[in-house]
Amino acid sequence: MVLLVTDSNPQSQLFIDYIHEQLDCPVTAVAPHGELGEIKQERAVLLLDADHVDDDTMQAWQAQVAEHENIAMAAFNLRDEDHSADVLATLHLQGVFYRSDDLMLICKGISKLMEGDLWMSRTLMTRLIDFYRRQQRNAYRPVCGLTHRELEIIGLLGSGASNSEIAERLFVSEHTVKSHLYNIFRKIKVHNRIQAMNWARQNLVAIPPSPGKQHRSKESL
Repeated sequence: MVLLVTDSNPQSQLFIDYIHEQLDCPVTAVAPHGELGEIKQERAVLLLDADHVDDDTMQAWQAQVAEHENIAMAAFNLRDEDHSADVLATLHLQGVFYRSDDLMLICKGISKLMEGDLWMSRTLMTRLIDFYRRQQRNAYRPVCGLTHRELEIIGLLGSGASNSEIAERLFVSEHTVKSHLYNIFRKIKVHNRIQAMNWARQNLVAIPPSPGKQHRSKESL
């Protein structure tokens, strides 16, 4: 099954029809602020349209997908490799598709994602490896005076958790979470959640993807 998160328009419908014809599988369009719903298929691919889904909404979809080991999340309509690297700094994507990719190549990538493989270029994969190596080195550096509790909170924030979910996880009130976030933002000199998540990805050890979301091989575009 393919879930296409995008605005409904004639162009997206043509895209849906093409994927259905080429891959012979159900393809469903979901509004950017919609819900995942029940997935009965053994394997599904969630495609986020970068032209119509903003950063906050992508984070919300990641939080929904986190509990579903049978769903591979990918983004398409990314401008270029630099744009993809920025997105991958905050999202656990298994696939990346550029605006310049033709439809046949996108279908090939979706098919690989269905099989449990990754789909991204070797050069982008190399950049990710270098990125995670820097994170490992940064793990041994001072982290702006953040307390253990503040590190827990920014870690949960990076996984896409809301204030209420963080409060429930740590057995504190939402007011306490907001107070901690205020202190975190001040210490690391950021102004919002997205900036805080980006800072965490650059300066802290990455939060590992869910167990079970393992991939057999890497596919180069």
